[in-house]
Amino acid sequence: MSKELTKQHHSLFEQIRQTDENDNEFWSSRDLSKVLEYSEYRHFIPVIERAKEACVNSGQKVADHFEDILEMITLGKTAQREVDSVKLSRYACYLIVQNADPGKEVVALGQTYFAVQTRLQEIRQMDEYNRLSTEDEKRLFLRNEVAKHNTQLAAAAKDAGVIESVDYAIFQNHGYMGLYGGLDARAIHKRKGLKKSQQILDHMGSTELAANLFRATQTEEKLKREKIKGKLKANQTHYEVGKKVRKTIQELGGEMPENLPVTESIKKLENTKDPKQLKPKKKY
Repeated sequence: MSKELTKQHHSLFEQIRQTDENDNEFWSSRDLSKVLEYSEYRHFIPVIERAKEACVNSGQKVADHFEDILEMITLGKTAQREVDSVKLSRYACYLIVQNADPGKEVVALGQTYFAVQTRLQEIRQMDEYNRLSTEDEKRLFLRNEVAKHNTQLAAAAKDAGVIESVDYAIFQNHGYMGLYGGLDARAIHKRKGLKKSQQILDHMGSTELAANLFRATQTEEKLKREKIKGKLKANQTHYEVGKKVRKTIQELGGEMPENLPVTESIKKLENTKDPKQLKPKKKY
C-alpha cells in the first residue's frame, strides 16, 4: 500500500472521531465497522465482544470504554431509523482492531494507528509527565519507563522461550534492527559515536526514548496476546514491531531514530537534584 493511501486510511480514523457534550472523544461502532470494511454490522458484533473480553482481561472496566447507545441511520432519501450502536473510547478501538480480521490491510493500519495514538494518550494523561517542563525531566521520566517495561519485556520473552542471556541479546537486537532500519546495537553504537561501555538508552533524547518505549510495550503485549513460543518467532515478533514503529514515524514525518542527536549521559542528570539543560552532542 502506498504512503499516500496509508495517510488516507489514517485520516479516515480521524474523520469518524467525534466528541460528546463533555468534549470527550469517541468513535461510533457503526462508523468504525464501515472503515474496517465489514459488509454488514452483524459481522462486526463478535469483534466487539472479543474486544470487551480483552478489556476485562487487561484489568479495565468495560463500561469505561464501551457504552451501548442508539444511533440514527438514514434509509433512502428521507427515512431514518434508530439502531443499536456502541460509543467507543480510543482504547476500545485499539482492542477492536487487535481482534478484527487480520487479513485486511486497513485492519493492520488501524492496529498501528490506534496503538500509537493510545500509547501517546497514556503518556499525555500521566500527571507526572504533564508536570514536566524541560527536556531533561522528560528524559529521566521516559528512561525510567523504558527500564520498567524492558524488565516486563524480558519476562514475556522468557515465557516465549528466550532463556539464555546470549539469546536475549539477540532478541533485543532484532527489536533495534526493526526500529533502526537494520542497525543492531553494535552498529548503532558506531553510527552515534558511542563507546562500547556506554548504554544506548542513556544517551537518547525524549523523542528517541519514546519510540523505544513504544517498541518495548507493544512487543511485550504481542508476545503475550498471541502466546508466541520459540526463540525464532520471538525474535521475528520483536523485529516486526520495531519495523512498524519505524513505519509510523515515517508516516508522521518524524526523524529516523538513527539520525536523532546523541545526548549527554542521563546518569549525569540522575546524580544532580537540579539538572541543567544538557545540549545534544551531535546529529547524524
